[in-house]
Amino acid sequence: MSLTDSFENELIDFLIRGQTYTPPATWYIGLLTAAPSDSAAGTEVTGGSYARVGVASSLVNWAGTQGAGTTVASTGTGGTTSNNAAITFPAPTANWGTATHFGFYTLSTGGALKIYAALTTPRVINSGDPAPKFNAADCTFQIDN
Repeated sequence: MSLTDSFENELIDFLIRGQTYTPPATWYIGLLTAAPSDSAAGTEVTGGSYARVGVASSLVNWAGTQGAGTTVASTGTGGTTSNNAAITFPAPTANWGTATHFGFYTLSTGGALKIYAALTTPRVINSGDPAPKFNAADCTFQIDN
C-alpha cells in the first residue's frame, strides 16, 4: 500500500513535528479504476449503486500486527494489519468498469484519499455481478521499515 503525499505530510507533522492529528473514527474503503498519482486521486468507481464501505477504526475490525484475526493491541514485528471481517460493497446495478486499486478515504463521499493499493488481480465489475468484497484478511496494510 501507499500513502498519499498529503497523508505522509500529516503523519510527519504529527509524529516528528508535534502537530495535532486526529485519525478518522471510520475509514471508508473505495474501489478505483485507475491508480492515484502525486497529482491526481485516481478514478473512483461511480454509479450503479456504488458506495464506499465504512469500517470503524477499532481493534475488533482491524487485526493487530501479530496476525490476521487478532483483536488485541499490536505486538508483532511485521507492521501489517488487515480487515478482521468481510468488507462488502453494494451489488452493482450498472457496469462499474475494471477495478484496479482500492483506497482508504476519510468520508463516505468526498473526503480525502489517504491510503491506496493495487488489487492483486484487477476485476471487471458488471451490472448484476455479485457484490464485490474483500474477505477477512484480504485488505492488508503494511508500514515498511
